[in-house]
Amino acid sequence: MKNKKIIWIFFICIIIIIAALLIIFSKIFQKNTAKNMKIGNNTNSQEIVNNILNISKYDATIEVEVYSNKNTNKYKIKQNYIDENNNYQEVLEPKNIAGVKIIKQENKLSIENTNLNLVKVFENYQVITDNVLDLSVFIKEYKNEKEAMYEEAGDYIIMTVTSNDSNTYVKNKKLFINKKTGKPEKMEITGTNKIEKINIIYIEVNI
Repeated sequence: MKNKKIIWIFFICIIIIIAALLIIFSKIFQKNTAKNMKIGNNTNSQEIVNNILNISKYDATIEVEVYSNKNTNKYKIKQNYIDENNNYQEVLEPKNIAGVKIIKQENKLSIENTNLNLVKVFENYQVITDNVLDLSVFIKEYKNEKEAMYEEAGDYIIMTVTSNDSNTYVKNKKLFINKKTGKPEKMEITGTNKIEKINIIYIEVNI
């Protein structure tokens, strides 16, 4: 009878020890998971902004709408950014200029598409040859502009910068970052008179 009692006490002690170990390991796992999660509910706004400002390479597919007092043009563009001196973008839509590639390689800018009269085309579609559409340009301007700022609005962090570019059609830029994914979703660009406007939607972006 005494031996059975000892065995039961020993058995209960083993169960208590195992339960305690499970609780300890569970807390350690949760702590490490929270520590390693860079994007999500536990990431504050400043960390997300820092992640954007530290982007060095990216691939993106974007939709661009360019508004003016005369008309509206729409484009779909694929971008690949390696560094400041090596990047390219390819026009996917509209069909009449699809396949046009604007390539910057080692400080040399080239435009490829043998099927089009490119000089004539870009009299009407000049905006897509301008680096104003590049996320890298926004990042560079944000870093260099003292009055650049960000704010939270619903599901977004909005980064705002006023460009020092002499181009009056491109002065104010707002980049909308999704809080949950930490990735850009759209950019709004307006000129000094607020009439000209460029909207960029990031359909897909890989950082």
